[in-house]
Amino acid sequence: QVQLVESGGGLVQPGGSRRLSCAASGSIFSINGMGWYRQAPGKQRELVAEIISGGSTNYTDSVKGRFTISRDNAENTVYLQMNSLKPEYTAVYYCRGVVRRRFYSIGQVYWGQGTQVTVSS
Repeated sequence: QVQLVESGGGLVQPGGSRRLSCAASGSIFSINGMGWYRQAPGKQRELVAEIISGGSTNYTDSVKGRFTISRDNAENTVYLQMNSLKPEYTAVYYCRGVVRRRFYSIGQVYWGQGTQVTVSS
């Protein structure tokens, strides 16, 4: 089995910063890509940022220049550094990983349980 566990959520003031972490554990041969999604109340889950093998990154337009995604391959961990936070960024942030459990396996998608980020004064 594979587990993704997020941490780092909480209450932060507008303009503040927060760093999210997501650690993958379990039966893992390799992780093709990891990313962060968010879901605000009444809205669909959306991609925030992703990082794939080789280090290429992709961000949704609203967070470009504010958020930075990074990855520690040795620890199977992905981070999301969030700066200049706005109230509209309030959401549950989910970690997603495409994991190969064996060298012959195709990648399967796994999700974390989510961590709440609330941007409010």
